Amino acid sequence: MAESLKNYINDLTAMTAEKERIGAELNVATQIQADMLPRIFPPYPERTDLDIRATMTPAKEVGGDFYDFFLVDDDHIALVMADVSGKGVPAALFMVIAKTLIKTRTQMGGSPSEILADVNNQLCEGNEAGLFVTVWLGIIELSTGKGIAANAGHEHPALRRGDGSFEMIKYRHSPALATIEGIPFKEHDFELSPGDTLFVYTDGVPEATNAESVLFGEERMLDALNSKAHGTPDEILQAVKDGIDGFVAGAEQFDDITMLCFDYYGKKE
Repeated sequence: MAESLKNYINDLTAMTAEKERIGAELNVATQIQADMLPRIFPPYPERTDLDIRATMTPAKEVGGDFYDFFLVDDDHIALVMADVSGKGVPAALFMVIAKTLIKTRTQMGGSPSEILADVNNQLCEGNEAGLFVTVWLGIIELSTGKGIAANAGHEHPALRRGDGSFEMIKYRHSPALATIEGIPFKEHDFELSPGDTLFVYTDGVPEATNAESVLFGEERMLDALNSKAHGTPDEILQAVKDGIDGFVAGAEQFDDITMLCFDYYGKKE
């Protein structure tokens, strides 16, 4: 009896130590993933032609969502919003690969459709896990507000024009990356005017679910956006977060929630 108790205690101690080790490693992974995303705001304090904010709240210790933004050159900014299938460590690893490939390829030049086509082919190679990633990629010429976007199976963006309200911008999109090798990707032109605001996000926003299994949905998302339509990007993102939190009322978060808000001010005279 004493020997059995001793063995039980030893096993329990070993299991506890292993759980603590895994927890510590996941905490490190969480920090590494967070450090990969731009987190210094405002990112370009010397610029007067734009403002941008973004947040990512993973459902687990690590997630598959990611956002990115970076200057391709002094007059062009790239905005990226993406969502890897699955959850946890496998999705997080695929997220790191996809984010790196997209940024590296974008900085080499080319249109969003060309960029996504090349990244798609690279992600399809050796994708034994069968993961895929939905991506919205936009490149905006800051001196004119002219932009080109490609949507690989991702959520449609919302746009507020000047003194108006946020509205959904819907169009046909292409399949997600890493699903079919060698396919072309559709792209479309758009143009921002000074005072316009662009909001992009992952499906964790409209698909946030309350205790009755009701989705937050597109209309509630637009209501939350328009409650602070003329606020700063920080205030707009906070309004959506508050809207989601109030709606789900403490229900468990099943998906990563990632959002990016971009204000275009244009060239100052």
